[in-house]
Amino acid sequence: MEPLSCRRRCARTPGSTRSVDVSNGSVFTDIAGKYDRINRLLSLGRDQAWRRKVVSKLPEGRLLDLGGGTGAANPVFGDREVVALDPSPEMLGLNTADRRVVAVGEGLPFADDSFDAVFSAYVFRNLDSVTRTVVEVARVLRPGGRLGVVGLGRPRHRVTAAIHRAGSSVVLPVVGTLAGAREEYVYLNRSLDKLPPPEVMFADTPLRLVSLWRMGPLGFVYGVVLEKD
Repeated sequence: MEPLSCRRRCARTPGSTRSVDVSNGSVFTDIAGKYDRINRLLSLGRDQAWRRKVVSKLPEGRLLDLGGGTGAANPVFGDREVVALDPSPEMLGLNTADRRVVAVGEGLPFADDSFDAVFSAYVFRNLDSVTRTVVEVARVLRPGGRLGVVGLGRPRHRVTAAIHRAGSSVVLPVVGTLAGAREEYVYLNRSLDKLPPPEVMFADTPLRLVSLWRMGPLGFVYGVVLEKD
């Protein structure tokens, strides 16, 4: 496993206060060791199955794990050559990928046509710019390469979205308090309303939409696969 490669914002360290830096997913830096266990609990153990379904639709070869964090997705990548990228050195320090790069999605430090696939799970709502990130992904993908995303949002229909919003506004702060990270999980609840529905967000990008589907209770989880022509 290579040492961490720092390309942008590598010098960031957690502050001494409990204010939350929401930029590019570094919001969970302080709880890196607990993050995956909490996600597994909140997803009722389905988080890995949701990752696996998306990864199964991606080509073999060289894969960029965008927002790879602690490497929770590594077991589902099979024999692919994996490069893990994340803005948080603390999260990547727990990742067992052979190559780990500290950088952000809006400025990928790779040459054009570098990857056969890009995968990203539970990251897009934390990006500074989804548009710039997808443009960068399109640049580093080889022709025929695919982007696969697992994301969180609100259910598609107004009534179920309201029910989900009411429930998550109670459950997530409680879970965060028990984990010693209340601010981070209050942010997580608010971030679920940050972006438009995936049916809108991925309708017009430099990549061709291959498939999009809903998963999880009330459909608050989505999977999407896009391809570079």
